[in-house]
This record gives sequence, C-alpha cells and structure tokens, in this order.
Amino acid sequence: MIAFFKSRIFPILLVNFIGILGYSLVIPILIFIVTDFGGNGFIYGILGAMYPFFQFIGAPILGKLSDRIGRKKVLMISQMGTFVAWTLFLIAFAIPEIPLWSQTTDLTGNYIMTLPLVVIFLARIFDGFTGGNISVANAYMSDISTDEDRSKNFGRMGASTSLGFVLGPAFAGILASTLLGEVLPLLLAALISLIAIFVINFRLEESVPCVVDTKGVSLRNVRRFFQVEHKDCYTEGHEDIQGESSKGFKRILKIDGVKPLYLVYFLTFFGFSLFYAGLPIYANALLRWSAIDLGIFLAYSSLLMILVQGPLLGSLSKKINSRVLIVLGAIILSSSFFLLSTTNIILLYLANTLLSLGNGLMWPSFLALLSSLGSKNTQGAIQGYGTSMGSIASMLGLIAGGMLFERITTMVFTFGAFVFIIIVFVMIFTQFQKGEIKKLQPA
Repeated sequence: MIAFFKSRIFPILLVNFIGILGYSLVIPILIFIVTDFGGNGFIYGILGAMYPFFQFIGAPILGKLSDRIGRKKVLMISQMGTFVAWTLFLIAFAIPEIPLWSQTTDLTGNYIMTLPLVVIFLARIFDGFTGGNISVANAYMSDISTDEDRSKNFGRMGASTSLGFVLGPAFAGILASTLLGEVLPLLLAALISLIAIFVINFRLEESVPCVVDTKGVSLRNVRRFFQVEHKDCYTEGHEDIQGESSKGFKRILKIDGVKPLYLVYFLTFFGFSLFYAGLPIYANALLRWSAIDLGIFLAYSSLLMILVQGPLLGSLSKKINSRVLIVLGAIILSSSFFLLSTTNIILLYLANTLLSLGNGLMWPSFLALLSSLGSKNTQGAIQGYGTSMGSIASMLGLIAGGMLFERITTMVFTFGAFVFIIIVFVMIFTQFQKGEIKKLQPA
C-alpha cells in the first residue's frame, strides 16, 4: 500500500479524484440553484450545454499544447480555470437577483433570466474553455502505462473518478441542508480546486517524452511558464512522430481504429447527457426528491462503480478483450436506461445498479483501447479531439434532454437506451471488419 502511494500513478489519480470531487459537489444542487434564480428545465439544459460546448473548443487546443509543453503545465492551466469558475459561481450568490428577461413558450416553458443566472452561465463557459483536464489526465495515464497494465491503470482512473462521484454528491446533499444552503458546497468546490493546483505543482512529474519536468512551476512570468526545455532524446523516427502530432484533426483520423472509437465516444456522452439532463429534473419535478435524496442515489451508483472498476475489471481485463467488455457494458447500460423510466424506487435502484455495472465495465475499457492507438507524441491530440467528440455530444444531449423531458418526461431514458444499442452494433461491426470477433484474449 505504501508503495502505491509513492508510485508514479498515484499523483494523477489524486488529481483526477480531486477534480471530480469538486465537479460532483454541484451536480445534485444545480437544478435547485437554477430554479431558485428563475430558470427551469430548459435553462438547466442550456446551462449544462455551455461547459461541453466551450470544452469542445478548448480541449483540442489544450491537448495538443500538452504534447508540446508537457501535461503538467496544461493541467495547471486547466485547474486554475476551474478555480476562477467556482469563484464566479460564488459571486452569483452575492449579487442582486435582477430580472433581465422572461419567456413562456411551448418549446422553452416558463422561465425568468436573472443577473445571477447570467454570471453562472459565464462561470460554466470559462470552466468549459479551460476544461481540458480530463483529456490531458488520460493522455498522462497513457504516457506512463504499458500494454500489460493499460486496462488496469485506466480501471484505477475510473475508480478514482467514481470515488469522487461517491463523496461529492453525498457531501453536497448534507452541506446544502445547512444554514448556508447551496453556498457551502460551492465554497468547498472552490477550495478543492485550489488544493488540486498545489498537488499538480508539487506532486506531479512530467510524463511527455523529451520535456524536462519543471517540478514547482512558477506562474510569475507567463512567458517563462510556456517555455519548454527538451532532453537530448532524438531517436530514429522521432521527427516523424513529432510531425504527426502537428497535422491536426485530419491526421489523427488517419490513425487506424480512431474513427469508430470517436463515434463510440460521441454516442456514449450523448446517452449519458440525456441521463444527466433528465434525472435531476425527474427527481425534482416528479419524484419530489430533495438534494439529499438525489445525492444518495448518485453516490450509490459511484460506490458500485468503484467495486466494478477496481477488482472486477482488473480480473476481467486479463481474460477478456477490451472490445468485448465495451459491448457487454453497452448492453447492460441499455437495459438500465429502459428501467429508469419507472417511478418504483426498487426498480430505480435496480436500474442504477445496472448502470454502474455497465459503465464500470465499458468506459475504462474504452479509454484503455483509445489510449493504445497512436504514439506518446499524439496522445494529447487523440484524447483532446476525443474530448471534443464528447463535448459536442454532451452539448446536444443536455439541450435535447432538457427539452425532451418537458415533452415526453421519462421516455427520454428509453431514447437513451437505443443510443447504447447503436454502440453495440458499431463495436460488433468494427470487430467483424477486423476479423477479431472471436478474440477473447486481453487487448
């Protein structure tokens, strides 16, 4: 255990956990914040789409930048952006609730846009543009992984994500019930983001080949921050690899196997965005759940995913191909989405259990498969453009989820179930093309 805490993988797991913890603190209370400030399900969906839309713009830039100046510096930029965003979020609670405009239509429903809501929109926009931490963290994990431990390492990454999602919603529900209400979880999110900056600065080693680790990064001089010192590590083929990372999206798409995986990336985020757009509205409007009820529901899901992504996935990845695990996970996810449309609490928790099992098997296996493509010098770009695929899907899914729920309520989850069925067909078709459908050995 002590050796694990001293290992190279632990700091990036810690950074990932801290980032997810801060983000997940707000999930159970965001719908309540939006409605308190005059919004509705439509505004909640649009607000949710702001982060992925601007992440779509920023993630490839940060991903390619991390290939050039190193993962550590870009993670620092991203986390500082998150800290500024939470600060703006807190400012929204300190300014007067001035109505700016209102609207009542069949499409949008009834809402009032207030000044605090506008500030919250600005916070999500800023956080989204600098939100390349996930893609860069995945690129970092790919840098330090070998073919033998890749699935295991991404399983650990998934477990650290799930642990953040366990504690975040649980803390949010408890803290939001205090006298400070929603302000206290936001204060904690800002503090957690600040802690992450220090962890990146003092605990994380650089992982990009040829880039010298700067240890404690000084931010006093912006020009110096972006300067890079390279090791003397030019080997045969190095220039070709460097050129590969600089030719943009078209060059990345030419890498064998990237196109179908980007499609799966898009569909997965679209399906889950329908879930994250619909569930809070469902819990608030129909189930009459409190922030504590929703926090417990989400924490239960994440706790199960820790178990799946840890020991279970670690064992299965040694025996079963990553592609097969993705197919199996997508089938289970589709079943869970079909069950989410019920109001029976037992069936809802059964659906949650299946969702945790399916996501725990599918997503780390998918990230391990994606990270095995290309080279170390293109991983930042591959992960960055992959995050963009997810960002577009999240933007569309969150808007569609909010609007569809206003019209068809829980049938939006059934729509999501068919999205995961499409993923199953994409993966099977790809394996038939490669002649790998009967392969069950580890990827």
